[in-house]
Amino acid sequence: MGRAERVVLAYSGGVDTTVCIPYLKNEFGVKEVITLAADLGQGEELGPIQKKAQAAGVKESLVANVTETFVTDYAFPAIKANALYEDRYPLSTSLARPLIAKELVAAAEKYGADAVAHGCTGKGNDQVRFDVAIAALNPNLKVLAPAREWGMSREEAIAYGEKFGLTFPVKKSSPYSIDRNLLGRSIEAGILEDPWAEPPEEVYTLTKAIADTPAEPEYIEINFEKGIPVGINDNSLSPVDLISQLNDIAGNHGIGRLDLLENRLVGIKSREIYETPALITLLAAHRDLESLTLLADVTQYKRGIEQTYSELVYNGLWFSPLKAALDAFIDKTQEQVSGTVRLKLFKGNATIVGRKSTNALYTEELATYGADDQFDHKAAEGFIYVWGLPTRIWSEKIRSSS
Repeated sequence: MGRAERVVLAYSGGVDTTVCIPYLKNEFGVKEVITLAADLGQGEELGPIQKKAQAAGVKESLVANVTETFVTDYAFPAIKANALYEDRYPLSTSLARPLIAKELVAAAEKYGADAVAHGCTGKGNDQVRFDVAIAALNPNLKVLAPAREWGMSREEAIAYGEKFGLTFPVKKSSPYSIDRNLLGRSIEAGILEDPWAEPPEEVYTLTKAIADTPAEPEYIEINFEKGIPVGINDNSLSPVDLISQLNDIAGNHGIGRLDLLENRLVGIKSREIYETPALITLLAAHRDLESLTLLADVTQYKRGIEQTYSELVYNGLWFSPLKAALDAFIDKTQEQVSGTVRLKLFKGNATIVGRKSTNALYTEELATYGADDQFDHKAAEGFIYVWGLPTRIWSEKIRSSS
C-alpha cells in the first residue's frame, strides 16, 4: 500500500475514529488528517466533535450538513422501493453510508487528499459500503481502514490513544454500540449479543414501551405525491419535518421496534435492535397506496424488484449500474402513486384503515355485491374456459396416457 500524504477521515467522535487520527499519522505515515462528520439529523451537536478532532491533532475538521439530502435523495427513493432487507429491516443505517462516502470523496477532491479513511472493523457491513461506494465515485482514491488492520481490543485502542494524549470518557454502564440518524437508531453489543435475551427497556429512546403508550388510538393521514410523502393530515411538511414529526407521533405509540437476527454480507449473523418509527409507518402506508393505484402485474413484478433493491443497498451497491436501472423502473411506477392513507396508531401497531386517490383503480360499481353491481357475470364463463384451457389439455393428455 502506497503512503498517503493527506487523508480525509469519516469521523464520529467515538473511540475508534478518534484513535484513527494518531494511528494514521504514526503507523501509516500520513502527514495530514482532515476529519469529516456528517450531520444526518442524529440530534447531536457536532461542534464538540469538531473540537475533539482538533484536540487529537487535526487542523481541518469538517461538518457536512446533509440531513435534507439524506431524506430526499436516499430515504425517499427507498420508500418508493418499499425497501426492506430480508422483509424486515428498513435500511435506516445502510442508507446513510453511501451519502457519507459521497461527502468523503467530495472533500478529498476539494482539499487535494490522495486517500480517505474510515473506522470500520473487519466483520461489519459498513466497511463494504464505504469501500465499494468510494471506488464507484473515485476509483483512484486510496481507502485506509486502520481499525480493520490494527487488531486491537477496545481497551487496547484506548490505551494506544492515551499514549498520544487522548482522553476517552467511556461510560462503563453503557455497553451498547449505537448508531443514530434521522431515520432511526441501531443498537447492538452487550446483553444483546445473546439472541435469547430480551432487550432491556433502556436500549430504546425513540419508542415508548407498550405499557406507557396512550390508552386510546390516534388516527393520522399521510399524503403522498408520486410515491413521496409530502404531508400529515393535509399539512404540507418539509422532508425533514415530516420524518421528525412522524418519529414523534409513531414513537409515542410504541411503533417501530425491530429485534432481528440479520445476515451480514461478510457471512455472520448479527443480533440487531432497531427503532424506526417514521420509516416503518411510511413504508406500510406507501405500499398500501400502491395497491390502490398500480395495476396487478406492475405491483407483482415490482415486489421482486424491491427485494433486489434492498439487497443492493444493504450490500453497499448504492452507486451501481443495476441500482440506477432499478431506480428508473421504480420512478416510472410511481407516476400514479398519489393519494392519502389513513392509519390507526395504537399499542405498537400502525394499522391501515383507509386509502383514497384520484388515480385509484378500484371501482366500487365493479367490486360491489349490491344492487349497483355492473360486473358482467355472464362473461365469466367464457373467460374461465379460455383461462383453464391449458390445464384441461394437460389433464386430457395425462389421463389418456395412463
